[in-house]
Amino acid sequence: MPRDWSTADIPDQTGRTFLITGANSGLGLETAKAVAARGAHVVMAVRTPAKGEAAAAAIRAEVPGADLEVRRLDVADLDAVRSFAEGFDSGIDVLVNNAGIMAPPRSLSRQGHESQFATNHLGHFALTGLLLDRLQGPNPRVVTVASLASNHGDVYFDDLTGERRYSPTRYYGQSKLANLLFGIELDRRLRAAGSLAKSVMAHPGFSSTELLQNLNPVVRLIGKVMLPFVTQPAAAGALPQLYAATEPKAEGGQYIGPNNRSERKGPPVVVQARKEAYDPATARRLWDVSEELTGVRFPLPATT
Repeated sequence: MPRDWSTADIPDQTGRTFLITGANSGLGLETAKAVAARGAHVVMAVRTPAKGEAAAAAIRAEVPGADLEVRRLDVADLDAVRSFAEGFDSGIDVLVNNAGIMAPPRSLSRQGHESQFATNHLGHFALTGLLLDRLQGPNPRVVTVASLASNHGDVYFDDLTGERRYSPTRYYGQSKLANLLFGIELDRRLRAAGSLAKSVMAHPGFSSTELLQNLNPVVRLIGKVMLPFVTQPAAAGALPQLYAATEPKAEGGQYIGPNNRSERKGPPVVVQARKEAYDPATARRLWDVSEELTGVRFPLPATT
């Protein structure tokens, strides 16, 4: 039986550049630390630079000489995404669309989009499209981080902002299903264009991260008692996206998650998303809507 995949299996990343959104905490921080330890140049794209610099200092304390760069990016704000992309003039080997929020009260982004849809999907859709021509190297990748919550979400095309029937958890599920639909459709379009780039998706299982802070107080209180028994630490939760980003055997269109039966814990393996995530008609509809809402057009042919 093969040994479980771990950070020890990450190949040498010297000379490669990783752009990781939300790299100041949780899964993003663990991902940045792991690839920096293998020699990568890591661009930590964070909403609050002071937190990013503190996170970078923490990484350097564990990984002396880590090659880190902190840049401000609020993925919820499409104007900020565009400004970031316009000011980013270097190549990228791996883009990790990691930043996210979960289950906040209903609010809208600066452009009027529901905050979870704006942060988790639209901002990363726009960032990927604007930086697609910066992907470089022999094995460039886009890694989009989804969630088990995608199993319980739908895309509410008739109410994307949640104006009529907002639910924090249901609209989190919408944003995470959108991540999968986007990532899988991106892979289809990259293949149709003959691109060397791969689009790979990952989810962390049930991991203990700061995303849980938006749950209601009663659930948080219960969580403090129960979470240690049902979750895995962020370092373990980051393994699927690290596999997606660095494992030579990872293929475009794959979805990587924990290996136990419920996909809540365990080392990374290839898993299957729910069937709705593979529906090309829904994916094309979401793609068209996302291009309209962001104003970002990808230089890739549409699929049929």
